[in-house]
Amino acid sequence: MPETFKVELDTPAYKGSVSCNTGLFINGKFVDAVEGGTIDVINPSTGKLLTKVAAATSKDVDIAVAAAKKAYKTSWGLKVPGAQRGELLMKLATLLEANIDEFAALECLNVGKPWSESRGFDMKLTLQTLKYYAGWADKVHGHTIETNEQKLAYTRHEPYGVVGQIIPWNYPLTMVSWKIGPALATGNVVVLKPSEITPLTALKFASLVQEAGFPPGVVNIIPGYGSTAGTAISMHPDIRKIAFTGSTLTGRKIQEASAKSNLKVVTLELGGKSPNIIFDDADLDQAVKWAAIGIFSNSGQVCTAGSRIYVQEGIYDAFIQAFSEAAAGLNTKTGDPFSEGTIHGPVVSQTQFDRVMSHIDAAKAEGAIPFIGGERHSLTEGFFVKPTIFTNCTPDMKIVQEEVFGPVAAVVKFKTEDEAIEMANDTNYGLACAVFTENVSRAVRVSNALEAGMAWVNCNITTEYNVPFGGYKQSGYGRELGAYAIDTYTQVKAVHINVGLKI
Repeated sequence: MPETFKVELDTPAYKGSVSCNTGLFINGKFVDAVEGGTIDVINPSTGKLLTKVAAATSKDVDIAVAAAKKAYKTSWGLKVPGAQRGELLMKLATLLEANIDEFAALECLNVGKPWSESRGFDMKLTLQTLKYYAGWADKVHGHTIETNEQKLAYTRHEPYGVVGQIIPWNYPLTMVSWKIGPALATGNVVVLKPSEITPLTALKFASLVQEAGFPPGVVNIIPGYGSTAGTAISMHPDIRKIAFTGSTLTGRKIQEASAKSNLKVVTLELGGKSPNIIFDDADLDQAVKWAAIGIFSNSGQVCTAGSRIYVQEGIYDAFIQAFSEAAAGLNTKTGDPFSEGTIHGPVVSQTQFDRVMSHIDAAKAEGAIPFIGGERHSLTEGFFVKPTIFTNCTPDMKIVQEEVFGPVAAVVKFKTEDEAIEMANDTNYGLACAVFTENVSRAVRVSNALEAGMAWVNCNITTEYNVPFGGYKQSGYGRELGAYAIDTYTQVKAVHINVGLKI
């Protein structure tokens, strides 16, 4: 039988125990992996082992898919009215709300993000998302279409059946809600693989699924490595749709797997290299604060991070000075996520730390100047990178073109609006963008001209649960959140009924 991870915490932010089962959640129960493999889960604030969890392989994926398929045909899907699905989703949200502090603490341990961010943003958005889709469950409607008097034509929006879902490590529990919420609301069943780096809150969430009374097999949560469990999900012939959030490289592999297997429907939310354009007429103080949030939140491990900052020449020097002061201030607020005043945590793993530092080294080698940061934080343990701002950047540099996924910003000076738009669009990505100006016409004009799925004006990374989230170009396709996500989890059937035509 799988073991339970449990630890007592006595911190300024949270006092009490946190726990979760370390097995795979399949068919309503926690079980060991068939082949007995495990994954080490590391605390990124210390670099030390937290626990081990079961590692799913293709054999476990087969078992989970079989359980999900059976549930879809017998106890979920179109067998269960939308209102009933909504009630269970709302019960799930209520249980999460009752245990929200423990989930926030578990996320702090596993991801290293500060308590204020985990409790204040992640958990809030997770709850909002679950409640929102609970309300959607009985509102999935087709349309009646007028053709002629001898025919009744209408559409049905039907679930796919078994849906595979693969989520990243930067917002583990929030991503669970983004995936599971619309999938269950529309009648699908789920086989979800959390990141092998951050599986703990997903496993804790599985216990709430069990407690809420979902039929066995409706939700299956199986940690595992991408090369084994992820590949098995991508290739499985009984999975009819897959939803993935993560790197563009992995997104390509999933798309390829769909083509080589059963042409399962794919939605992808991939990487980003989001431009922030700050014009001379912007509110400088606000632009600096929003730019800092845009690149340093969650230690820059945000797909929409505003990592390319284009500043008009008239305020460039003033912006750089104020922006560097904001970055320097974070160095005194870096450390243990449970400590008072901590707002800057570590990156998630040694691998990610090495990747961020390699980008920093490459930027220096290409001639970019680290105006501030560019090195490891002086803390004796953990994967902490100092907030870093590069100047003297040119459009062709790797630091401007490639996603770093760390607290690293590249700042570029520009003269004209057209120049800024051209540089901002000079990227393979198109996830998000931000525009800072007090000129309303310019704000609309520029945000319309930028090639991105999301645009923020005079703000940054202010994601809302009821507003669509997704990108253009190599940042993926399909949308999460809002009503648009409902569309990605249903397939449309057109029904033609003859009510008078004789032949």
